[in-house]
Amino acid sequence: MSGGSLESLPAAARGHLEKLGLRNAFDLVLHLPLRYEDETRITALSEARAGETVQVEAVVESSEIAFRPRRMLLCRTRSVDQPLVLRFFHFYPSQLKQLAPGVRVRAVGEVRPGFFGAEMIHPRYRVVRADTPLPQSLTPIYPTTAGLQQHVLRKAIGEAMAESDLSETLPPELLRALRLPDFAASLRLLHQPPPDIAAQALEHRTHPAWRRIKFDELLAQQLSMRVHQRRRQSARALALAPPARLTRTLVERLPFSLTAAQARCLAEIRADLARAHPMQRLLQGDVGSGKTVVAALAALQAVESGAQVAVMAPTEILAEQHYGKFSAWLQPLGVSVAWLSGSQPRREKREAAARIETGEAQVAVGTHALFQDQVTFHRLALAVVDEQHRFGVHQRLALRQKGTDQAGALQPHQLMMSATPIPRTLAMTFYADLEVSVIDELPPGRTPVLTKLVADARRDEVIARVREACLSGRQAYWVCPLIEESEALQLQTAMDTYESLRTTFPDLSVGLVHGRLSSTDKAAVMARFSAGALQLLVATTVIEVGVDVPNASLMVIEHAERMGLAQMHQLRGRVGRGAAASVCILLFQNPLSDNARERLRIIYEHVDGFEIARHDLRIRGPGELLGARQSGVPMLRFADLEADADLVEAARDAAPLLLQEHAQAAQLHLQRWMGGRQEYLRV
Repeated sequence: MSGGSLESLPAAARGHLEKLGLRNAFDLVLHLPLRYEDETRITALSEARAGETVQVEAVVESSEIAFRPRRMLLCRTRSVDQPLVLRFFHFYPSQLKQLAPGVRVRAVGEVRPGFFGAEMIHPRYRVVRADTPLPQSLTPIYPTTAGLQQHVLRKAIGEAMAESDLSETLPPELLRALRLPDFAASLRLLHQPPPDIAAQALEHRTHPAWRRIKFDELLAQQLSMRVHQRRRQSARALALAPPARLTRTLVERLPFSLTAAQARCLAEIRADLARAHPMQRLLQGDVGSGKTVVAALAALQAVESGAQVAVMAPTEILAEQHYGKFSAWLQPLGVSVAWLSGSQPRREKREAAARIETGEAQVAVGTHALFQDQVTFHRLALAVVDEQHRFGVHQRLALRQKGTDQAGALQPHQLMMSATPIPRTLAMTFYADLEVSVIDELPPGRTPVLTKLVADARRDEVIARVREACLSGRQAYWVCPLIEESEALQLQTAMDTYESLRTTFPDLSVGLVHGRLSSTDKAAVMARFSAGALQLLVATTVIEVGVDVPNASLMVIEHAERMGLAQMHQLRGRVGRGAAASVCILLFQNPLSDNARERLRIIYEHVDGFEIARHDLRIRGPGELLGARQSGVPMLRFADLEADADLVEAARDAAPLLLQEHAQAAQLHLQRWMGGRQEYLRV
C-alpha cells in the first residue's frame, strides 16, 4: 500500500501515528472510530439535556483571562435563546485573540449549570460564518495519542481512503451466504456514518458494516494460521514406532487406571507421533485431571523408538515436580532421566548437558535452561512444554530448533500442556492451527473443593479453622500475594504472615516457601510438606502449579480480591487432591471494587475451569488471558470472541474453503489485513 497520506504530514505527526501503529495508508483506513459526535445539527440551549454532548452555535460577546479560582480563559457568548459561557483551563494565548467579540462559533460539549449560568468546559469549537453548512455525516472520534489532534487524523484518514485500493477480496457467494455488505461501503459508512443511522447498532458494533470488518479480521487470522498449519504439515519429523514393552509395563505398574478422557487423548497423541510430520498438539485439562501421566506415556513412545524427549516447565517448582514424577515412573523401567535448571551448580549443569548430548539421558526435564546454546540434544524427537503460554515465542522456538538432526531436515514433535482451560471461541481463533486434546473428566476419588468467601474481619474464625484441620491430621496452605511490604497496596506479606502464624500456632509446624528462595531451599521445604513434617505451608503464588500433596485439604488465599480468576482457580486446585473433603477460603478485604466483586462471585459459583475461563476471557480479553502478545499470534482489534462467536465459526469454516477454491482471493485478503505481518510463527 502507498504511504502518500503519511508522507504529506509533518514529521511530528508521522511520529505520533507511528506510536499508534499506523505506518501506511491501509493502517489508516483500518483505524476505525471509537465513537461519534453529531455535528449535523444545532441544538438550542433550552433543549440540551444533562450529560448529553450537543453542538450549539453562538456569537462571542467578550473574552478574558480570569485568575480566580485559577487561571482560565472565559468566553461569554450568546446563542439564539440564551447566554453561554465557554470555559478553558488549558489554552493558548492566541485563543483569546481568536475568540474576539462578534466571532461566530460552533461549540461541541456538555452543557452544565455554572457560576455564570449555562456553561461548557473545554468544548471543541470552530469559528464559522453564518452560512457555513453543517456536516452531512456524524463526526468520528478516533483513538489518538498526546499531540495528535483529531482534525489531523481525520484529514490523513480521508486521504488514505481516497488513495487505497478498497476493492473486494471475497467471493460474492460467500458474502451472500453470510449476508455481509461490501467492504468499501462498510468502511465508508464507519468513517462517515449518515446522521439517521441506528446509533445503538453503531455504538455496540452490531451494525452490518461492523460485522463485515470483524469477519474480515477473523478470516485473515484463520487464513494465516491455516497457511502455517499446512507448512508445518509439509515439514518432516521422526515417525515414532507404536508403544511397546516399556509402555505396557508402566501402565501395569501405575497405582491407578487411566480415565476414559486420558485414554482418548493419549490415543490422539500416539497417532500424531506415528506420522512423519511434526505433531503440534495442545493437551488441556483442568487442574488435577492427569495431564502429566499422559505426557509420560507419550514420552515412552519416543524413548522406545530410540529418541530423546525434553520436558520444559516455566518454574523450578513445577519442573521439579515433573522431574520427580518422570523419574519415579520411568527410571524403574531403565529409562535415564536428567535434570537441568538455571540454578544448578555449574558442575551439575555440565554433567547433565553432557548426558543429554551423548544420548545417555533419554528424557531431559528442566526449565528454560533446556534451550540454552550450550545444551545439545543427541536425537530430540519430542518436546513437551507445560504451561506453554508462560513462555515467549522465541523460547518455544529455541527448544523446537534443537531438533533431531543438525541439518534441520527433521523437527521434533511438540506437545503443549495447559491447566488453564481455553474457551471454545479462543481455541478456534488463537489455536486454530493446532490439534487440541481435552481431558474433560477428573480421576475417580477426587473430591469437589468447597469455596468460601470470608471478609478479613472474620480472620479469627479462619485461624480456628486452620488449627482444627491441622490438629486433625490434615495439612493446609496459607497463600499470600507479595513477598515484601508494599505501602501502595498495603498487602499482608508472606514473611510477616509466616512470623505471625508461627506465633499464633506454637503447637504446629509451619513452613515458608516463596520465589526468592534458592531451588535447594524450596525443594527442601516442599519435601518436608509432602512428607507431612510441616502441617501449615505459608507460600506466595509460586505454588500455583505443580504442587501435589493429597493430604492438604484446606487452603486460605489472602487478599483474594487482588488475584485473577485463573490464578485463584489454579491455587484452589492444590487442594482436593485426596479423598478428604477440601475447602478453599478466599479471605478478602473491604471495600471491594465492582471488578473484584465479580471475580470473587465467579470463583465462588463455579468449579468448572472452562466456565471460569469463559468469564475470564470476557473480563480480560485474549491478550492477557493467554499472554498471546508474546506468542506470535496476531491479536484481534475489532472482533469480540464472545459477542461475535457466530463470526468466529463462520471464519473458521470459510478459511479452508477459500484456500482450496479461491487461493488468489485468500492471498489478497491476507496481504490486505496482515501486510508483511502474515509470516507469523506458531511454535
